[in-house]
Amino acid sequence: MKSTIAVLGAGSWGTALAIVLADNGHRVKLWGRRKEQMDEINRNHKNSRYLPDVVLSDLIEADDEMANVVDNVDTVLIVTPTKSMRQVLGELRLHLKKPTTIIHASKGIEPRTSKRISEIIEEELPPSILKTVVVLSGPSHAEEVSQRKPTTVTVSSKKIEEAKAVQDLFINQYFRVYTNDDLVGVEIGGALKNIIALGAGISDGLGYGDNAKAALITRGLSEITRLGIQLGAHPLTFTGLAGMGDLIVTCTSVHSRNWRAGNMLGKGSTLEETLESMGMIVEGVRTTEAAYLLSEKEGVEMPITEAIYHVLFNHKDPKDAVDELMSRDRRHEYHDIDEMFTSKWKD
Repeated sequence: MKSTIAVLGAGSWGTALAIVLADNGHRVKLWGRRKEQMDEINRNHKNSRYLPDVVLSDLIEADDEMANVVDNVDTVLIVTPTKSMRQVLGELRLHLKKPTTIIHASKGIEPRTSKRISEIIEEELPPSILKTVVVLSGPSHAEEVSQRKPTTVTVSSKKIEEAKAVQDLFINQYFRVYTNDDLVGVEIGGALKNIIALGAGISDGLGYGDNAKAALITRGLSEITRLGIQLGAHPLTFTGLAGMGDLIVTCTSVHSRNWRAGNMLGKGSTLEETLESMGMIVEGVRTTEAAYLLSEKEGVEMPITEAIYHVLFNHKDPKDAVDELMSRDRRHEYHDIDEMFTSKWKD
């Protein structure tokens, strides 16, 4: 059955997911704040700022008025930066009139509250208009999805039947979708991989090579898993698409904003210079602050996250940060994880 779906966020990822939905025959109502951008999409079927080489389907209609986009829809897909999530939800709350499924494909944690995006959504939208929350995550660069290159992601919800319904909306020959009932793990993996991608970029910028980057990715996954387990996630989630899969693609691809930002930092740019040059949101910066504060609160050891936090916010020299990581006390590879796994998942 074909549906009408509202997509909030007309950046590269929101537009790419709109393409997937339109390819599946769904009508897509795309919202963005810039009227000239929305007019271009309607007039020329192009989003030249974000995906300049892609022609958009006639099934994608754009509007800068959110009320028009979400009017009488059953499903809203939110693809906006974490920083603006509460503002977008506050506006959305004014326009929804009935219980609606909210899908989000954003990746981050709110620094001030340490809340995941699904928690922010549940806090901002009352039960009278929020049917359920589904998260879409996994290794997926917008540039490749928009070109219909094979991509695999996962969708997760507290209600697995709702995740299956979203799976049906998106799955097709080039966009394969799995379900996962570990909402916490999927969101934590999708958010924290951006921190490690910053670190991978820093390592490459310093010229440290493949050995260092492989170690960083592997040990990064270990500390993501430690925090995830502490928050109630299932360990196996971090071996899957929202964990290792997303971590690999974000740490190794030139499409990755976080890798590119880290690379600039490793080559000597300041954070301010890097962000100005990028011209787009680098989610890993904000997420590093959130994860560092959360790890302190939860008593979870996250040395890579801590090192990157000090590089970003305390002007620590990246080389000094790496040297300190390499000279830490010797320990077992699975330090803490065995005990956490046994205590939380022994049954």
